[in-house]
Amino acid sequence: MLKIDFRKLILKKDILALLDDFANTTGSQFTIEDTEGQSLYRTINVNASTKYPIEFSGELIGWVNGSQNAGGTVPLLVYAFKQEFEKKNLAHELLERYQEIDLLHEISIQVTASLNLKPVSRLLIQEAAQLIPSTGGAILLLDKKNNVFEILAEIGGTSYLQHPIKLGEGIIGSIVQMGRGEIVNNIVSYPRFLGERKQFNSLICVPLNVEERVVGTIVIGSETSINYTNRDLKLLSILAMQAGVAIEKALLYEQSCEAAKIAQIQAQQLQNTLHELQQTQAQLIQSEKMSSLGQLVAGIAHEINNPVNFISGNISHAQQYVDDLLRLVQIYQSNCNYVPEIQALIEEIDLDFLSEDLPKLIGSMSLGIKRVREIVSSLRNFSRSEQAQMTAADIHEGIDSTLLILNNRLKTGCGKFGIEVIKNYEVLPLVECYPSQLNQIFMNIIANAIDALEGQEKEGMITISTSLENGKALANYPHAVIQIQDNGSGMSQAVRDRLFEPFFTTKPIGKGTGLGMPICRKIVEKHNGTIECISKPGQGTTFCIQIPISSRKNSELPKKILNKTSLTFQPPINTVGAPIPTTVVNGTPVTVFTPAT
Repeated sequence: MLKIDFRKLILKKDILALLDDFANTTGSQFTIEDTEGQSLYRTINVNASTKYPIEFSGELIGWVNGSQNAGGTVPLLVYAFKQEFEKKNLAHELLERYQEIDLLHEISIQVTASLNLKPVSRLLIQEAAQLIPSTGGAILLLDKKNNVFEILAEIGGTSYLQHPIKLGEGIIGSIVQMGRGEIVNNIVSYPRFLGERKQFNSLICVPLNVEERVVGTIVIGSETSINYTNRDLKLLSILAMQAGVAIEKALLYEQSCEAAKIAQIQAQQLQNTLHELQQTQAQLIQSEKMSSLGQLVAGIAHEINNPVNFISGNISHAQQYVDDLLRLVQIYQSNCNYVPEIQALIEEIDLDFLSEDLPKLIGSMSLGIKRVREIVSSLRNFSRSEQAQMTAADIHEGIDSTLLILNNRLKTGCGKFGIEVIKNYEVLPLVECYPSQLNQIFMNIIANAIDALEGQEKEGMITISTSLENGKALANYPHAVIQIQDNGSGMSQAVRDRLFEPFFTTKPIGKGTGLGMPICRKIVEKHNGTIECISKPGQGTTFCIQIPISSRKNSELPKKILNKTSLTFQPPINTVGAPIPTTVVNGTPVTVFTPAT
């Protein structure tokens, strides 16, 4: 039984405060002593007239000495003592349960990791003896041909099985035949006791079941009288389940050795199923992650957009007000006589510089607001929720949104050199697709390119090219081609062969999951497109993505889309609203994207 220190209980701050409050409220004068007469608390320095005992569970734990109304402290102290006792008792029970769970967890790991039946059985019976009071025990395997139990593992001073035990005979055979665990706290009084030599006075026996078939039993017992409880029965039942798993695995292993060809076929089928499951799992994980990210980003963008719209709507008025006030000051200067105080203030605030710099300041603020609005627009475009059906979208808009989101990594991704992004865009019509899924592809590939460029001793460069082509690969339908190339270290043939394998990654643990590229291929296949990786060690990496302009099988529809699309090149806009300088290479406009600072 747990012991509570009465002295420590009285000296607790909350108990002292409770006693002080009681004494002040009731006007009582009293002292509290332990059973040895040592004072633990007092409100007076004189001997009290009445002595009240403090008892808990029939045991004297202390005294209250004081006036008549001082006896009211006794139930308070008993209640506090009871609370402390229950709290410590609960903590003790929780610790025991945690230790049991921890032990069962370790057993489960070792059982599931081994196919060697006898060592696992010995481990289980040893751990059972630790969890349940006992002097011995055994795990028995049933021989189906003879209905006789054989020893797999046992513990104790002498061998438990002095003679063969048959199914349906004696205590153990009867319990196993009934198919449920049972506690026998007095073997002699058990109805099925046949006068056989008794190894134990008390025991627990639980059958081992595999797919509703009895394959053996686990027995734990004590030579001395012990009143086993349902808790002990539950613990042994859990261990019986573990033993059943071990036996089942061993039996399956033997069957697989006897039927090697069948096992190989089953293993191949299992491998295929596992591969499909991994792909499905990867898709679900990534979809859930992107959905959560999209909701978060969309919410942030919405919250930012409200104050930005307010500032943007008022900054033009502020510009007009500033211009009007400056014109008023100029007219006033032209028509006002010299006033020393005004002249002194003009010199103090440097009115000429203020008049020149204030409009520039307002203009700079306006450009800053435009920058914020562009970032918010890119976030909302990148994270927009998926639609049930495909929709026409601008591929370039998705790429630009991705670059804007990765802008900070582009600035610092290659150390002091940074990463330069060259955009070689041809004019593309709108592509019928799932926009956010394509954005996910661009994000994965460009982020991987940045990872590949990190740490190299030269300037990093990522080239993004788009074109409109026809090809046999997509049944002669017009399709958009997106190429993303980096000048990193490239990859070997062995890595390329496993590039789209789920959970394969060359990144350190904790940095890569191996899900990005399999998801990209799954999304491209969903769009009836293709994705290809071209890379050699030391020559960088290029990803080539082909997406049909239209997902429909009608060959005339893509032509109509092309004919109705205005193919005029518009230079992209930089972060402050001015066109980015472009050059022409082989008749094609080439844009150099420099990360915003």
